Amino acid sequence: MSVATLANRYARALVDVTSNGNETGEVRTELEQFASVLRNHSELSEAFSSPVIAQKRKRAVLEDILRITRPRPTTANFLKLLLENYRLHNMDAMLAAIGRELDRRAGVVSADVTFAREPDAAESQQLQKRLQEATGKEVRMKLKTDANIIGGVVVRIGSRVYDASIRNQLAELKHQLAEAK
Repeated sequence: MSVATLANRYARALVDVTSNGNETGEVRTELEQFASVLRNHSELSEAFSSPVIAQKRKRAVLEDILRITRPRPTTANFLKLLLENYRLHNMDAMLAAIGRELDRRAGVVSADVTFAREPDAAESQQLQKRLQEATGKEVRMKLKTDANIIGGVVVRIGSRVYDASIRNQLAELKHQLAEAK
């Protein structure tokens, strides 16, 4: 089973638990802080992911960290569960899955939007409005530029790609001309 699939399962369960107690935001913040510690201390991250280090020793290290940081019980239990199931080193995937699950429940979709050039505010707002109309959901756009698309825009929402780039249109024209011969 892939890390993303497992992370999605953990995320659904955690969001179920935290939404009942209205502590989702706080738990998410504490998990982000823990993930930041792992990113900033590579030795610690390597220790948690190492099969050579005994689980008992990892548990002791995690307990020390929890004693110092004093997160809420839900956060501590989630981190302990990840450790026991050999998933603590997948914190970044867990956080991404938690974000996606929260967005899904709030009716928000993420769109990766690529422009050939930096769009102005009006263009971005117009595209966001059209995407919201098309999806029926609130759209959070992540903008980037790529001069290789020549012009137009490429939008990815989940596994769907809407390619209105000049590069794509030229490729389609080339394909049609080749078939016409």
